[in-house]
Amino acid sequence: MNRDYAKYALKRVLQALVVILLAYVFTFVVISVLPGDPVTNTLRNPQNGFTEDEITRIVAYYGLDRPVYVQLWESLSRFVVGDFGVSLRSGLPVTRMIGDVLGSTVVLALSALAVALVLAFAIGFGTRYLRYGQNLLRAFPSLFLSVPNFVIGLLLINVFAFQLGLFRVIDTEGGWATFFAAVALGIPVSARIAEVLIANLDHEAGQEYASVARSRGLGQTRLFLRHLLKPSSLPVVTIIALAVGELLGGALITEQIFGRTGIGSLVQRSVTTQDLPVLQAIVTLAAVVFVVVNLIADLVYPLLDPRVKLGEARAEVAP
Repeated sequence: MNRDYAKYALKRVLQALVVILLAYVFTFVVISVLPGDPVTNTLRNPQNGFTEDEITRIVAYYGLDRPVYVQLWESLSRFVVGDFGVSLRSGLPVTRMIGDVLGSTVVLALSALAVALVLAFAIGFGTRYLRYGQNLLRAFPSLFLSVPNFVIGLLLINVFAFQLGLFRVIDTEGGWATFFAAVALGIPVSARIAEVLIANLDHEAGQEYASVARSRGLGQTRLFLRHLLKPSSLPVVTIIALAVGELLGGALITEQIFGRTGIGSLVQRSVTTQDLPVLQAIVTLAAVVFVVVNLIADLVYPLLDPRVKLGEARAEVAP
């Protein structure tokens, strides 16, 4: 098992690296074929204040006067060593610009994931063991999916900031502000997790081992925690990995609604000013995060479920 798992893990890591490189190349090609010349539109814009010497250095750095394939090779060579270049707008290193705002987005995304997990597991538990309102709880995931997170965010700001005064809209990084931003982002994500969890809880509750546990007088809470939760949570690992894209995309919108300074504000500025190196770095970073999280899910899943066999192409559950 250890040798097979090592081969499986190595193969998954190599596949992840290939996907990341392909994502970078694809992003570079798409940006390169977009209409507009970054030299004309950005560097030679009098409002940006670049001197001819600065323009010459930036053009030479990015190889903008060379064929596209040469630019791609040089850009890819820098990316491999973690160099995303410099901003065409500010002249600052892109890595530094992203690093200045990344922490806020990471805090928001992780907080939203925690909110989503708590909500999903609370709904799942309630659908099994609440005496009243089980059908209502089963409708919550559909309700959460039907309401966009920006609508939830505006409602939370109106109620808890303007009416109850729990946080101030100008204090965007405060504890309560971060919490309610995480709630706005986490509610739609919790819906997908809750749907999968409820379906698997229903399936596991009908299995023979659950009937035996109930016949022995095991309490409902102990039955849920000791016998139903773990097998029902395994598919949630996959859903969480897939939800990373939704968390990243939703974080950009949520940051704008709550006025947070994060990746979302940086994306907005970069799109407005056509700062292509920054945009490419952010898109690539999102791809890296998504691939790494899914890689972790692929590596963890066989360790959590002994029924999983390590196939040639993917992990499969043994019958």
